[in-house]
Amino acid sequence: MTSLETLGGFVGLLGLRLAESSEDHVVIRWPVRPQLLQADGTVHRGVFCTVVETAASAAASSWLDGAGRAVPVSMQTDFVADAREGELTATARPIHRGRSQQLWTVEITDAAARLIVRGQVRLQNLPPAGSSPTAGAAPR
Repeated sequence: MTSLETLGGFVGLLGLRLAESSEDHVVIRWPVRPQLLQADGTVHRGVFCTVVETAASAAASSWLDGAGRAVPVSMQTDFVADAREGELTATARPIHRGRSQQLWTVEITDAAARLIVRGQVRLQNLPPAGSSPTAGAAPR
């Protein structure tokens, strides 16, 4: 299971916490704080993009379960509504998991279960860091 605490300082700066993790989904929660807001009082769109990528990457890496690492190669994010306060939840689910690539969808909702953001991330499966570049990441 991937731990967000091990992903580095940026995740901590945003206040993200891993609520659930399995090979089929990841759930991340975080509070809306003044530091995450734009001048108009809404959560900065870059925060949402970061969370979409973080959730998909954590889920894809969890699925590989040490057999490799997943690196995002493309991302698309749709902003459906604004968020100004409360706790937000990002849920990543697989669309496709193959030998060389994975495709994950991420939905971000507010406390009322209202859709705020929908994102999609394609990730390349790579061998574990430090291994031979010719060794392919083989899912379990």
